[in-house]
Amino acid sequence: MIEYVNQLGGGAPRTGAAPGAAAAAVWSLDTTLDVVGGHPVGAAAAVLDAAERQRAEALLRPADRQRYLASHLGLRVLLGGYLGLAPQEVVLVREDCPGCGGPHGRPAVAGGGVHFSLSHSGNLAYLAFAGVPVGVDVEEVPGAEAVADVLPLLHPAETAELGALPDPDRRPGLARVWARKEACLKATGAGLANGLADPYVGSAPTPASVPGWTLTDLPAPAGYAAALAVATGRPGAGVS
Repeated sequence: MIEYVNQLGGGAPRTGAAPGAAAAAVWSLDTTLDVVGGHPVGAAAAVLDAAERQRAEALLRPADRQRYLASHLGLRVLLGGYLGLAPQEVVLVREDCPGCGGPHGRPAVAGGGVHFSLSHSGNLAYLAFAGVPVGVDVEEVPGAEAVADVLPLLHPAETAELGALPDPDRRPGLARVWARKEACLKATGAGLANGLADPYVGSAPTPASVPGWTLTDLPAPAGYAAALAVATGRPGAGVS
C-alpha cells in the first residue's frame, strides 16, 4: 500500500507511526519554500548535521543551496515525526556500499526504525519512507540533448522502445524510464556505479516487473516523472 501525501508545506506535518513492512509513505515538497515543516530554511544550519552543512556550503549557486537545504530540512522533519525525535536529533549514517563495501552506500537512520529515500529535480523534491528498503526518484523532463546522450546507455530494449517513439513523446518517455531506474538503484544503494542498463524497467505506461521490488509510477506535476521502488520478500532483496 502506498500512502501518497500531496505536499509537505510550511506547517508542522502530522506523520504518526512509521510505515510498516507492507506500506510506503511518499511526500512531495516545493523546494522554493522559505519555511519547511515549521522550520525556516534560512536557519537550517541549526537542524542539519555537520556533513549536511558542509555539503550545502559547497554549492555555489544560491538556487542549488536552497533546494538542498529545503529538501534535507524536510527529510529531517519527517524522519523526526516518524521516530518521535526532534529533527536535529535524527542521526544519519551511510550503509556499506554493495559494490566495494565502503561507507558510502544508502543513507540510513542510525539504529534503523525506518527506511527512507530522497530525490530532488528542478524545484521539486520527493521523500519516501517504509519499513523495508525503498527508493524514490523524481525527474524533470529532459531536453533533447540529454535524450541523445542517455539513450544509448539504457537497456537495449529501452533504447529501442524510446527510439521508436515520436519526437514529442521521447523526452517524457525518457523521464519516466530514468525515474523508474533511479528509484531501483537508490533502493539497492548501487547508484550509477554499474551504469544505466540494468535493471530493465520499460518505457510503457506501466513499469516492467523487477524481481525483488514493487516498482510504481507516482503522480507528478506536468513536466516531471516520478517513481517508487519498495522491497518485496526478504528486506534485503536486490535488483537482478
